[in-house]
Amino acid sequence: MKQFYTLLIFILVTIVTYGQQFTATGTVYDADINDVLPGVNVFVKNTSNGTTTDFDGNFSLPNVAVGDILVFSYISFKTQEITVSNQDSISLYLREDVSALDEVVVIGYGTQTKKEITGAVAVVGAETIEELNPTRIEQALQGQVAGVNITAESGSPGSGSNIRIRGISTNGDNRPLILVDGNVIEDLSVLNPGDIESINVLKDATAGIYGVRAANGVVLITTKTGRKNSKLKFSYDVYGGYQQTSRTIPVLNATEYALLTNEAFAAGGQANPFPNVSDFGVGTNWQDEVFQNAPIINHNITITGGTEKSTFSFGSSLLTQDGIVGGSKANFKRFTSRINFNTDLLENLKFTANLIYTGTERKTLSENGIGSVLFNALNNAPTFGVREANGAFTLAQGLGNEVINPLAQIENTFNSNDVVRISGKTALNYKFWNDFTVESSLQFNYAEVKGRFFSPVAFFGAGKVFNNIDRPNLTTNKDIFKDYTFDSFINYNKRLSEDHNFQATLGTSVFVTKGQFSGGTQGFFENEVSFAEADLINAVDIRNGLQDSGLSGKFDERLLSYFARIQYDYKGRYLFSGVIRRDGSTKFGPDNRFGYFPSGSIGWIASDEEFLVNSNAVNFLKFRASYGILGNDRIPGNGFRGILNGEGAYVLNNQLVFGQAIGVLPNPAIQWEEQKTYDIGVDLKLFNSKIDITADYFNKTTEGLLLQPQVSGILGANAPGAQAPVVNGGTVENSGFEFAIGYQSDRSKDFNFGLNYNVTFLTNEVTQVNNEAGFLQGGSFGVGQDPPARMEAGKPIGFFYGLETNGIFQNQDEVNSHATQANAAPGDLRFVDQNSDGIIDTDDRIDIGNPIPDATMGLNLSINYKSIDFGAYAFASVGNEIVRNYERNQPLVNRSVYTINRWTGEGSTNEFPRLTTGATSNTLFSDFFVEDGSFVRIQNAQIGYTFPNHLMEKMGADKLRIYLSANNIYTFTKYRGYDPSASSGAPIGAGIDQGFYPVPRTYLLGLNLKF
Repeated sequence: MKQFYTLLIFILVTIVTYGQQFTATGTVYDADINDVLPGVNVFVKNTSNGTTTDFDGNFSLPNVAVGDILVFSYISFKTQEITVSNQDSISLYLREDVSALDEVVVIGYGTQTKKEITGAVAVVGAETIEELNPTRIEQALQGQVAGVNITAESGSPGSGSNIRIRGISTNGDNRPLILVDGNVIEDLSVLNPGDIESINVLKDATAGIYGVRAANGVVLITTKTGRKNSKLKFSYDVYGGYQQTSRTIPVLNATEYALLTNEAFAAGGQANPFPNVSDFGVGTNWQDEVFQNAPIINHNITITGGTEKSTFSFGSSLLTQDGIVGGSKANFKRFTSRINFNTDLLENLKFTANLIYTGTERKTLSENGIGSVLFNALNNAPTFGVREANGAFTLAQGLGNEVINPLAQIENTFNSNDVVRISGKTALNYKFWNDFTVESSLQFNYAEVKGRFFSPVAFFGAGKVFNNIDRPNLTTNKDIFKDYTFDSFINYNKRLSEDHNFQATLGTSVFVTKGQFSGGTQGFFENEVSFAEADLINAVDIRNGLQDSGLSGKFDERLLSYFARIQYDYKGRYLFSGVIRRDGSTKFGPDNRFGYFPSGSIGWIASDEEFLVNSNAVNFLKFRASYGILGNDRIPGNGFRGILNGEGAYVLNNQLVFGQAIGVLPNPAIQWEEQKTYDIGVDLKLFNSKIDITADYFNKTTEGLLLQPQVSGILGANAPGAQAPVVNGGTVENSGFEFAIGYQSDRSKDFNFGLNYNVTFLTNEVTQVNNEAGFLQGGSFGVGQDPPARMEAGKPIGFFYGLETNGIFQNQDEVNSHATQANAAPGDLRFVDQNSDGIIDTDDRIDIGNPIPDATMGLNLSINYKSIDFGAYAFASVGNEIVRNYERNQPLVNRSVYTINRWTGEGSTNEFPRLTTGATSNTLFSDFFVEDGSFVRIQNAQIGYTFPNHLMEKMGADKLRIYLSANNIYTFTKYRGYDPSASSGAPIGAGIDQGFYPVPRTYLLGLNLKF
């Protein structure tokens, strides 16, 4: 009975408690930064009883009972429900809904939800950038976005990267248009990666809204900003660590070198240069001497906040990085400062402004070419020490004109480049009559580029091209670049009933770029001076080639554009977008100045149809297609008119007088390159959006390529300073398939992981080259040989053109029975007689390799367990070739270790030719020097720990995270050079490795603090 009364009392108390209403109170926080969230909607589920959080994130909701379910919702955050169990104050942490954030995409002069996008658009968020910690923004795109390929020009500090979106579309400038908060930026080194909120990449014809500069795709970067009604928040990020070379190239040690050199001299009928090799030992490993561990450190601070009407963000960073070759002699410093400000001047009038300041200081060494530091480290003899007994640097005697002691080269190199850049934008946005919005903006960029290049008196050995035995000299330059963009457009947005939604945009854009090249001013000094002391004021002889030629160095180019766009959707699932743009460029003559470039796209959201709307498996399914024509004018100015920038010789009064003549021959008929591009794609989300799939087939055909053909000297194109005219003379086609799949699992509040994979298959083909020769050529190989790369119909742009080998002559009978080959002997490479004329010559050259990969792919993994996070990603490039061109053909230079497997007699090998100092054809450009450049790289791995919120509250901070990361961890490749990922980026001549400075491996320790 006693138990019965106890149970009855408990039931009655419970009923009374549940029936008692009270006022629920609490605070809502942003879980990622531990900051309060104003404006969060709080309501009792299935009722109209609700409220919102105030400026401090607090809420007070009356008429709540125990057992009620409170729903908390906020834009871009995951909606969360909690059941009220008592009257205690509630503390709730909301997390950002990454999938929802991805839904808002900048598309050009406006935004759309990703659901409505009908073009091929990819997004990289701040979280991904934070995991990668790139020193340059381009590194955050490599392997993250299908269809985007990034190659480093060099691994030296401050060097740039090449961004290629869906292949190489032209033999000229292939850079995409880059906008930062709407401001055109040509060089991404001016921006601190820590300032970025998101990166959107427009890959198809929908980029045409940006006009002529968008032919190679568009990269839209949005920087971080504050929230309205938010307190002042600080974020401090710092990382530091060291870099090291990711690879060295195995070369012969001193004993091996001496033995093989003796063999080569003996085969050439010469006396042994090293009669006694027993004491040589290992000798000097010049790569060990030039490579070093180099420090890198970066500081970044961001301040954000907002009032009821305004938001602002301020960021500043300082990066310091030494080189793995040369250390402080190759140092790079970058200081950036950025401010964003937005305010509501009136209820319907908004003002926005942003300003970016960047200052960089870069010291450089000779790299990526014959005579570079690494070239010399590979070719210098290991029998030489670094210094003589008296402390002087050793001289690389007998090794040819270009090979010198690389340590002496570093010691006597004094190069510095300083860049100051200011970029900004102001805009006014006015909304009227409910459906209309008008916006006008002014963007500007100003940059000063200063260089100082000092050559002291130095002697590197007899006959060396780097010797300066005359006078110290200093060369300086100061170039100024300015550009302005004025955009003005009006948007009309109207919904008719619930089924029809119209958006229309009409606008104009004016772009002006001008500046001045100073030319290099060279001054010579009578006495010894140091780099710090050298000043042209004290020079006794000053020269400036630009000024001496009578040229001003000024340039002034302009674009005038008009554009219109219509967007329509029916019931939110049948989508259409159409754009027409009229662009005018001063690059072309009056008759061809303007071009019309239309584009259109459609979409169908099939998952909104009745047959899929209730599907448990398919959460989202959209089909889309686009087609458009985009223009390209990226050629030097004044190609349509004659400019007196060449040299001429005239007879005046029976005297030979030298003066000016036309340089580039004019062609008033040149007109726009036109890129015709189409895309068919599908977006799919499955199983509660855990699986995300995107697939695209694309085709880009660029017609009327602007190129300089080979012409007869009768036209005057061979005179000093003269060049062939620019003509519309080629067609290039890129086609391919992109596929990306991602899986995101939230198994519990303590554990989740994500896995993403993307792959791009690409085919590039030149279909037309309209010049007399039928091809263009470029690049360089060896000394004095024809350019090894070509652009020719039926082949990929920049393919390698040379001789094909067919093994090695094993005996004299094979030599005698083969086509006539200059200086052929047993042990030499055997070339294929392609035209069967019995003679091996330049007519036997064929396609022997392609620098463009058949496929690129990326794999990204992220794991979070409680306070621990781990991320890693890999990148692969498959199917491209690289030309090995870092070996100097001189009798006494060092050699790679593969020469140990050289031909030494009949049957010894059919792969590596004999060694000899005699004349052979082995050094002619052939597939012997072409290697598979495919690779798989473990690009990044990072592990971090975020301290718990309760500990942060005691410290007065919002978030503290520490992490360890490694970049460029390991590369799996058959290529024997330093780095298969490096490239000059030239459309014709890329993939020729003259000793590429390797991208370094980096180890970092970092900290993220928010308070």
